[in-house]
Amino acid sequence: MRRRDLCAAGVAGPVVLSAEGESRVQPESPACLKFRVHQGTFAVCRLDAALPVPAWLPRDGWSTITRTPAELSIVCEQSAVPDGISKQGGWRRIELAGPFGFSLTGILASILNPLAAAGVPIFAISTFDTDWILIPGEHLEKAKRALAAAGHNEI
Repeated sequence: MRRRDLCAAGVAGPVVLSAEGESRVQPESPACLKFRVHQGTFAVCRLDAALPVPAWLPRDGWSTITRTPAELSIVCEQSAVPDGISKQGGWRRIELAGPFGFSLTGILASILNPLAAAGVPIFAISTFDTDWILIPGEHLEKAKRALAAAGHNEI
């Protein structure tokens, strides 16, 4: 069965696609996910790893901060980012309706595979409770169609 057929049939187990495009249920992962598109336009910023979290980053609203030895990455409302900061803007935010247990497998794959097949670039972020997918604004409608065709439901 195809993923969409499994979702329509109410299969709640995980779905794995074979190389031939056929689906099979795998335990401990959802087949059909719900997702929500949020308002706002976001920027992905790159700062020097040694810098502190900048004062321009709003304390309220949605943002994420990741520090590695090589960089400080910040994702926030595009309008909050001052000129001169290395950034890529124009991202829209999709929330996968969680929470998801840490034992679940294939959550991101079930979303990212249809987006990749549709040629939609992504920037993925995971939190304790859920996953977020950032999509370039010009690809948002194509992303929603690809997710719906894969059996996922916008809420």
